[in-house]
Amino acid sequence: MKFSGEYNVSIDLKGRVSIPAPFRDELRQDYTAEGLVVTRHKNGLVAYPPSRWSEICANVLAMAPGPQREANLRNRIAPAKECSFNAQGRVQLPQSLREYAELDKDVVVVGMFEKIEIWSQKAHAQITTESESMLAGDAQGQADLGF
Repeated sequence: MKFSGEYNVSIDLKGRVSIPAPFRDELRQDYTAEGLVVTRHKNGLVAYPPSRWSEICANVLAMAPGPQREANLRNRIAPAKECSFNAQGRVQLPQSLREYAELDKDVVVVGMFEKIEIWSQKAHAQITTESESMLAGDAQGQADLGF
């Protein structure tokens, strides 16, 4: 699980987004996967290799019945869609997910070690700023990590 890097890509008129070649290579090599499972995450989308998605589903189903389990089922599991790669390495994102993440023509695809995030440029800039503020407030923790 080695997804890393930020890539500015475009969504075509049919709602297809290009997954960067290094991510596709990683999927084929380590997961023997020819697609991703895409779902909602914060104000963007998140994509997982199918084997990792199965683990996440098992974790949610193992939760005790209650509001947290129902919220995860409703907001993460239910909207998920399996997306296969076409010959050009693009995946078709369902309109409901594109609308949720407010994706238009230009998006940012981010490797996050074991998952891939897909953001509108605006939402990506916002989450990056929020993350940087959080990290700036933990200078010692960052130094301990070697940053």
